[in-house]
Amino acid sequence: MRVKDYGLENRRFVIGGVAFLIVTIYIIRLFTLQLMSDDYKKNADSNAFLKKIDYPSRGVITDRHGKLLVYNQPAYDIMVVMNEAKDHLDTLDFCGLLGITRKEFDERMATIKDRSKNPGYSRFTQQMFLGQLSDRDFSVLQEKMYRFPGFYFQKRSIRQYENPYAAHVLGDVAEVSPADIENDDYYQPGDYIGKLGVERSYEKYLRGEKGVKILLRDAHGRIQGSYKNGELDRPPVPGKNLTLGIDVDLQALGERLLEGKIGSVVAIEPATGEVLCMVSSPNYDPRIMVGRQRSKSHRLLSQDTWKPLLNRSIMGQYPPGSTFKTTQALTFLSEGIITPQTAYPCYHGFVFKGLRVGCHGHGSPLPLVPAISTSCNGYFCWGLYHMIGNRQKYKTVQEAMNTWRDYLVSMGFGYQLGIDLPGEKRGLIPNAQFYDKAYKGSWNGLTIISISIGQGEVNATPLQIANLGATIANRGWFITPHVVKAIEDEELDTLYTKRRYTKAKRAAYDYVVQGMRSAALGGTCHELAKYDFEACGKTGTAQNRGHDHSVFMGFAPMNDPKIAVAVYVENGGWGATYGVPIGGLIMEQYLKGELSEASLAKAKDIQEKRINYGTSDR
Repeated sequence: MRVKDYGLENRRFVIGGVAFLIVTIYIIRLFTLQLMSDDYKKNADSNAFLKKIDYPSRGVITDRHGKLLVYNQPAYDIMVVMNEAKDHLDTLDFCGLLGITRKEFDERMATIKDRSKNPGYSRFTQQMFLGQLSDRDFSVLQEKMYRFPGFYFQKRSIRQYENPYAAHVLGDVAEVSPADIENDDYYQPGDYIGKLGVERSYEKYLRGEKGVKILLRDAHGRIQGSYKNGELDRPPVPGKNLTLGIDVDLQALGERLLEGKIGSVVAIEPATGEVLCMVSSPNYDPRIMVGRQRSKSHRLLSQDTWKPLLNRSIMGQYPPGSTFKTTQALTFLSEGIITPQTAYPCYHGFVFKGLRVGCHGHGSPLPLVPAISTSCNGYFCWGLYHMIGNRQKYKTVQEAMNTWRDYLVSMGFGYQLGIDLPGEKRGLIPNAQFYDKAYKGSWNGLTIISISIGQGEVNATPLQIANLGATIANRGWFITPHVVKAIEDEELDTLYTKRRYTKAKRAAYDYVVQGMRSAALGGTCHELAKYDFEACGKTGTAQNRGHDHSVFMGFAPMNDPKIAVAVYVENGGWGATYGVPIGGLIMEQYLKGELSEASLAKAKDIQEKRINYGTSDR
């Protein structure tokens, strides 16, 4: 009888199992390569097709009268497809034509391949090598590009700024960062994005939509024309045009008046909230922030100790000084702390229980309207003292303080207003919790008396002070200030069209307007009396560790307001020294369309004056 060889039988199963496993692995691998992975498809597509991004033209920007501010000029980028770039490329010749060194060439190629810096990298697609070549550079290279396989031109546009004004409002455009790419899949390395100003805040309107062209190549990589006669191409959609509320002539005047000074001028149209001019000084020429010089210019500006990149109009947080007294009058009247006839004494200031807050000489005692006209410190100190200490109306000092705070917040202080520019600061309006923490719960009206005259812990931006002027002009409401007047074929955000009402009563505003008009006729703003339009104003002399700041807030005409203005000149001294004359000139330019001969001479005189800023004053 034959004995069965079980070892041979088992060996056959083992060999069969191994063979089956090998076949299975091959099948899975083939399935993965052909169906699951697109590497080979990409490789084949890259040999047959060239997908070329067709960039849209960026929206242009004009001022409120249609004057061109920002437009586009053609420019060219050099793109590289790494899979096509040859190792035997004549690098020295290539670098010589581009005006770069071999080291720069190697660094650019390494950066492109570095996925931490270029997360969208693919060796089969075009990558940015060098951006924003001018027409002139392009003409030199165009006929020689055939000698450098793998390198292509990509046409796009570059921003141009018509004049040297409004840099902080307009902003600029620069190459996207890795964070920009991560936050929005619209962008890929080498794209451009708005970095500051309206270029940043309205980026999604301005940028448009990219198009694509699919080009067919032969076996040697040469372009044969459009694939399927362009049936699959997608044209770019141009960006939306913007119309700003800015009056470029008014902006130019404001920038001239602040030459050699640190500060801000902000003007608003009260009825709409549109910003008519926004000046921050020192500033810079936006035309230096264009093209390949942008990074160098930005570096120099960021290293400048005078901080020209800082938009002081929305980022500067200053004591508002006596312009703030108008808010106190509105609060005290609305809360019934005073009446228009309430008179307070002023013995060259507020003097009570050993505390003294000084004031300049004027009649005493005096009621509300003259107190505003003469900018009496004593009057508003007494008003705050009586409000915070009023136990019949407010159960605690904390309740009184928070009521005071609520009025100020409703007037646009203490929080960002919401202007359509990046970087706005909120300023500071203290509340009861703030003082409880600072004084361990033991404080009263005398402890915080300086906030009644816009000093102490109170801080505001020039934009907030200008908005106060617009609110008083409107007798109790404002529209959130905004620099963009209109977007092509789009509606503005409702934030910039709806009225925001304050807590103060309409009758209170009427008395404050009377006080501001009285100040213009014979009070601290008497220089405004020379104009043939009814200007209303309030000066401020904000105390500082160095020289005082010169402040002004006003509007005109009184009963048909077209413009509200705030002027802030650091270390400028009395409000009447710089604030009032600059404010008056801004009003005249906007309302009349030009300055009189006398005003032109005044403007020249102010323009030529320089303030000597020491290190301690900065």
